[in-house]
Amino acid sequence: MSAPTLAARAAGKKRRAVIKIALLTIWAAVFSVIFLLPTILTITNSFMSPGEIASNYGAIFAKGEAGGKVFISERVNLKFIPDMVTLRQYITVLFKSPEYLFKFWNSVILVAPIVLFQVGIAAVASYGFSRYRTKTRNLLFFAYIVLMLMPYQVTLVPNYLVSQFLKTLNTRWAIILPGIFSPFAVFILTKAMRRVPKSIIEAARLDGASEWRVFTRICLPECKSAIYSVIILVFIDYWNMVEQVLILMNVPEKQPLSVFLSKINAGEISLAFAVATIYMIPAILLFLHGEDYLVEGITYSGRLKG
Repeated sequence: MSAPTLAARAAGKKRRAVIKIALLTIWAAVFSVIFLLPTILTITNSFMSPGEIASNYGAIFAKGEAGGKVFISERVNLKFIPDMVTLRQYITVLFKSPEYLFKFWNSVILVAPIVLFQVGIAAVASYGFSRYRTKTRNLLFFAYIVLMLMPYQVTLVPNYLVSQFLKTLNTRWAIILPGIFSPFAVFILTKAMRRVPKSIIEAARLDGASEWRVFTRICLPECKSAIYSVIILVFIDYWNMVEQVLILMNVPEKQPLSVFLSKINAGEISLAFAVATIYMIPAILLFLHGEDYLVEGITYSGRLKG
């Protein structure tokens, strides 16, 4: 085969590879835009006037004579660009209606201890699961996996009965305690700690390092990416919780802002967009700050089997 023919085949192969990459990039870009449309719509609509929002989306939240939903005979007008930009909703939420800020801080009060203590307890438990492998440990870790696979709705009734027995029902402890002992973080961190080379741990033990020193100075730094990914995932999960709050803490004054967003009525449509935008900020900032850690932690935690 002549040199020009080889060069032509190589050029054709390279051209096909470029076209394939371009098509995949366009495909991914289209899906990214579709995925981001609800977020973009929420942010842009938060700068609309209440009248414009009511005229565009009022039919969705309208109610019939008996209080039920009505049939929408017209198309809903989805607008991404406001006719007139206004900060009226943000002024109302931030300065004129402190109840929304109270609900925001209710979310912080509930989620912060859950994330902090769940990661702390999971780190210690994961170190034990990864360092000491016995039949009892394997059985217990299998039970953790089974509990993690169960949807929260399955464990909601047992959590309600336990909260009722402990007399924590309708208090913040009814939400915080089950969240602290969630098995999800234990599963991820155990997988991550098994990646720590045994030779490093054995060398540290030969140098006289205690179990606590091995845990804090070797295992935790090596699992930094996994810990950060767990923090992000746990935060987002409990930042958006609704069902457990409605069942275990049916006290409006203590409920988080996520419950308000799940029960929007016709009189609060204009405020809902501004509230939702403010509510997205902590999760977005945390994700953007630890995006690399999140991807790396999830990737490595799934490489090794238990």
